[in-house]
Amino acid sequence: MKLTTADVPQLQLSLAATLLMVALGAVSVHLSLSSTRAAKTAQTAAQKERDEIDGKLRRVRSEEAEIKQKSAEFANLQARGVVGEEQRLEWVELLKAIGERHRLLDLHYEIAPQRALDTAPGSAYAFYASTMKVQLGLLHEEDLTRLLDDLRQYARALIQVRSCKVWRLPRDDRTAQLQADCLIDWITVRASAGAKR
Repeated sequence: MKLTTADVPQLQLSLAATLLMVALGAVSVHLSLSSTRAAKTAQTAAQKERDEIDGKLRRVRSEEAEIKQKSAEFANLQARGVVGEEQRLEWVELLKAIGERHRLLDLHYEIAPQRALDTAPGSAYAFYASTMKVQLGLLHEEDLTRLLDDLRQYARALIQVRSCKVWRLPRDDRTAQLQADCLIDWITVRASAGAKR
């Protein structure tokens, strides 16, 4: 079948409809692609926002756990009497009681004046230490370890042994076999002078 010029007017309508359909199809594809790109961009932004919120939530939960842990540690220190003014009379009574309980020989002690330890600027609490010089006679080394263990367990302060020297005594009529000289820091914590309460 051959097309003639007489057939052109009849085909114009079909040709126009075809061109219109192609144009509408191209516009639909373009709008669809634009809509897909916009949806992907929105999805990426939403995912990024969700990840940021998840990160913040994890940090908040981590900080909350850390605060609970530090609060429990602080409550433990308060319960042990570490927080607040130092209790020198109580320390001396404890030392005497330990000496009597373990029958420690020639127990002598001397407490130096309290000194401030380094504290971070702006910290709400400050640390203080009082160094105690302890001298005692020992039947054996275990007497010293019992003394230090009991101090750590019962003292209303943190106990830090700075040094202990132990040496054998010359044989004579003495009961003690060894002599010990120790320096022990009794550490307490209290609110800083400029801290907000």
